[in-house]
Amino acid sequence: MKKIFVSGCYDMLHSGHVAFFEEAAAYGEVYVGIGSDKTLYELKARRPFNNEQERLYMVKALKAVKEAWINSGSGLIDFADEIKQLKPDIFFVNSDGHSTLKEQLCKELGIQYIVSQRAPHGNLPVRSTTSLRSICKIPYRIDLAGGWLDQPAVSKLCAGAVLTISIEPDYDFNDRSGMATSSRKKAIELWQVAIPAGDKEKLAKNLFCFENPPGSTYISGSQDALGIVMPGLNRLLYNGEFWPSEVETITDDAILQWLEKRLWLIPLYPRNNDYNVLSRTHLTATGTKMLSDAANLCWNAIKERDITKFGDAMRRSFEAQIALFPLMASTDILALIEKYKTTAQGWKLSGAGGGGYLILVSEQAVEKAIQIRIRRE
Repeated sequence: MKKIFVSGCYDMLHSGHVAFFEEAAAYGEVYVGIGSDKTLYELKARRPFNNEQERLYMVKALKAVKEAWINSGSGLIDFADEIKQLKPDIFFVNSDGHSTLKEQLCKELGIQYIVSQRAPHGNLPVRSTTSLRSICKIPYRIDLAGGWLDQPAVSKLCAGAVLTISIEPDYDFNDRSGMATSSRKKAIELWQVAIPAGDKEKLAKNLFCFENPPGSTYISGSQDALGIVMPGLNRLLYNGEFWPSEVETITDDAILQWLEKRLWLIPLYPRNNDYNVLSRTHLTATGTKMLSDAANLCWNAIKERDITKFGDAMRRSFEAQIALFPLMASTDILALIEKYKTTAQGWKLSGAGGGGYLILVSEQAVEKAIQIRIRRE
């Protein structure tokens, strides 16, 4: 059989990808070169929704695919070494993946170059990763203070609140970055592109149960589901249970605009897959009370729109988290924070163990930082 080579990122695998592989398979055996995470970021200025190993696993599982791998190169022709080694009969590309560089390479190597017209299978709609991303409105979430109090082992020592904000998906935030990316994936699996209409707290409970089915070894904190689904700024009061006993929401636009203008995110990196913050803990009633008190101070400071008190309360919350979970922040991240202590009013990490984003409270613009939009109704 003829060897058919195709190459792409195949992020957010969808029916359009499957139809493309099936069309290619009509010519022979399909070999797939997948763009690495690094290449995707370089080409599209965004990180993939699914990392390269997830994408490789899914593509290789398709019956139309003979073999697949991660391309070793970079840039638009990241497959240069692989295509020379494979020596395919045909290079099959989508109409939007066509380029003169690819066509010229095929001429040089004596490979037939065929351009697909992206025909959907049967009556299925035309799909592309870009179109799926553009219509997906499932938000992320940030916890501003009190994080960990949604775990019963913590809040049973002292009741307290977690403060969350629901974040519009203007960026492809890093996976494993403390932005509730795992819960967001489950929300997309459950609702596809948008949170449905209805009682928001009930919807959040549905998402929480969907993510944590009976028999789950680890129960994800409910602040993730609530933080995604509940718009605006939320105060979630925990008292030794997985679900909060009280939810208070602020959607006042003046307060939310004030917050948006003073929060700055410095991109760091995703947490390592083998990282476990729970491998070393120091849970005490005193430490938990410090965390609870800091969250209350933070809530009041935001309502008063007092940046000095807000920054101080966020810092206190972060320090209380580190006291309870010493592996919360790595030494390199603590060193980075030192650089901002003279200019920022407060700081914390979105994720544990140095992953995710360094979140700063600052009246002044922070270089190389991004800002977020808080989701309204």
